[in-house]
Amino acid sequence: MFKKILVANRGEIALRVICACKELGIRTVAIYSEADRNSLPVRFADEAICIGPPQISQSYLNIPAVISAAEIANVEAIHPGYGLLSENANFAEVVETCGIKFIGPSPEIIRLMGEKEKARAAMKKAGVPILPGSDGIVASELEAAEWTHQVGFPVIIKASAGGGGRGMRIVRSEQELPALFKAASAEAAAAFGNGDLYMEKYVERPRHIEFQILADAYGNVISLGERECSIQRRHQKLLEESPSTRMTPELREQIGAILAKSLSAIGYVNAGTVEFLMDDNERLYFIEMNTRIQVEHPVTEMVTDVDLVKSQILLAAGERLPDVLHGPILPRGHAIECRINAEHPEKFTPSAGKITAFHPPGGTGVRIDTAAYAEGVIPPYYDSLIAKLVVRGKDRDEAISRMARALEMFIVEGIYTTIPLHRRILADPDFRGGRIDTTYIEKLFATGKKESAA
Repeated sequence: MFKKILVANRGEIALRVICACKELGIRTVAIYSEADRNSLPVRFADEAICIGPPQISQSYLNIPAVISAAEIANVEAIHPGYGLLSENANFAEVVETCGIKFIGPSPEIIRLMGEKEKARAAMKKAGVPILPGSDGIVASELEAAEWTHQVGFPVIIKASAGGGGRGMRIVRSEQELPALFKAASAEAAAAFGNGDLYMEKYVERPRHIEFQILADAYGNVISLGERECSIQRRHQKLLEESPSTRMTPELREQIGAILAKSLSAIGYVNAGTVEFLMDDNERLYFIEMNTRIQVEHPVTEMVTDVDLVKSQILLAAGERLPDVLHGPILPRGHAIECRINAEHPEKFTPSAGKITAFHPPGGTGVRIDTAAYAEGVIPPYYDSLIAKLVVRGKDRDEAISRMARALEMFIVEGIYTTIPLHRRILADPDFRGGRIDTTYIEKLFATGKKESAA
């Protein structure tokens, strides 16, 4: 087992990894920018090293600075968390070259799954259902037009080298194609340093379903079931739950078996999430794989009682999956996560500043992952997520009631947060009835405007 791990991240996920390490008896090293000097990860890690100024490119994304900190602290492994360098194959490669264990899959697998068209090809070959799409990179607007003539509109243009909604455009007509193709390529180049694009048939009003997997270095792979992530804005998730109201036991077992076989075949190791779109006929189509822990991993932890971050560390240390899990997985109840962001709840504009009051809710079945605290400062340089509020109930109705109660008792003052938006979602009859898809937020806001106009 590792004796010391560097956490190459910040905020709540850095604190989450530190907690897992403490329970495993592993010493931790936090890295931080000057803006995060007074953060909780810095306070609770065994050691902390400043790696640069507030600007993310000069600190958390500065690979030489991160590696220098790891070597100075003499760590045996690095946990990348999510975001930042977590899916950077070059970073994973440098870590391994320096004789340090990267807690995640190999650089080759990260690279394969990071290049979306190659990931599609690999999954298609393994029998995972995929959407009709281009065979590799679409090199020009002319080539894009030719492809759309084969499959018809609407289509979606996606960045080959990234995710999170960057470099993504929905095209509904031939007239829109040239301008949207150029815009997507420019945005992808700016965000990922790579303007390559590929295309897929677009599914109207789909549900976004993802499967959590764990894999060891001996070919054992297990699916821990699905999360419903359809409530999102501009491809950014806001609320997740498990299980999905539309998933049947038969489909869950079928997809889990396919994923176990396909990921074992390519030598996948550690945690990962395979994302799908579900159409109106409850057919699933692969869209991408995230080779890291997800923001919403607590949803799965709540219904399975599997500590995914501890599992990541144990698997990276060479333990076998059966020993990590200690028996069969027996999902129970229903879990919901609300992402509490430092944003205006309607305008979605960032809200940096000092938190003047902070009271997280508690009680049976309530969990909160956060690095925020009263008098703490939300810097303007980073992601707006400040807390993840997660609940579990014996069924979906109880989970909804528990979440509504927890949101009402969650006090954050001094900045705007998305708590009012989540309370609105939880009270909405369509959400309570499970009538959701990826256009839910747009429809919710449109309904609000009509009601206020009336």
